[in-house]
Amino acid sequence: MAKLGFLGLGIMGAAMARNLINAGMDITVWNRDPKKSEPLVELGATLGESPADVAASCDITIAMVSDPHAARAIAFGEHGVIQGLSQGKGYVEMSTIDPETSQEIGEAVRAKDARYLEAPVSGSKKPAEDGTLVILAAGERSLYNEMKEAFDIMGKLTVYLGDIGQGSAMKLVVNMVMGGMMTAFCEGIALAQASGLAAEDLFAVLDAGAISNPMFRLKGPQIEQESFPTAFPLKHMQKDMRLALALAEEHAVPMPTAAAANSSFLRARSLDLGDKDFAAVWQAIKPPKA
Repeated sequence: MAKLGFLGLGIMGAAMARNLINAGMDITVWNRDPKKSEPLVELGATLGESPADVAASCDITIAMVSDPHAARAIAFGEHGVIQGLSQGKGYVEMSTIDPETSQEIGEAVRAKDARYLEAPVSGSKKPAEDGTLVILAAGERSLYNEMKEAFDIMGKLTVYLGDIGQGSAMKLVVNMVMGGMMTAFCEGIALAQASGLAAEDLFAVLDAGAISNPMFRLKGPQIEQESFPTAFPLKHMQKDMRLALALAEEHAVPMPTAAAANSSFLRARSLDLGDKDFAAVWQAIKPPKA
């Protein structure tokens, strides 16, 4: 069994790493804030000194960080992953980043005669905890094959999409759709309430029809109660919407609906809701009280 490194122990990364440790895998962890490593070390993980140290001591290193800036920092920064890689080692980028950043990291990994796989995930806190993420992999096929056992622990479905950049593109498309659905859902709730309809009646009708889905079922009551426990931070959704729009511009694909949804998430960020769950976009959409 390969020795795995895991970098980035936020909401998603901590849950994913915990599942690997509980499955009996040999895991070395590192996080910018060392305190976040402590619960995993107590479970049996080894503590790494730096990303470079983890990459040097492990066969395959996984990264799960917040955005392209963090992904570049952990790869290229002082004591970064690239410094610790050598021939045959693997680097698996599971963060949600743009294809260009992923390709840039992949080129640097290959320059060290190492192997690169991008594998962003679809899912938030609960699927990460339950090991039911959807993993969108692209890149070095041999590394994908070696990671399949770990992917099966972290997720319920893994899809291999081909060349580097395709996994990142798929993740941005998925999150763009999800962000648009959330803003449309919030607008529907606002219109229903303004029309004198009860939100719970709207939820029941939607759930019985063709657009029934787990997201509406979970987030509807949270929106009605205006309680937004963070499963997927709103600031990260807005980042993904922004990256999706940039990808669309690159391919000259008009995205007016996604652009409007992004504006709602931007307004929510301006209301200091970035660290709340992305369903808190409701606060930027709901009509003001009379």
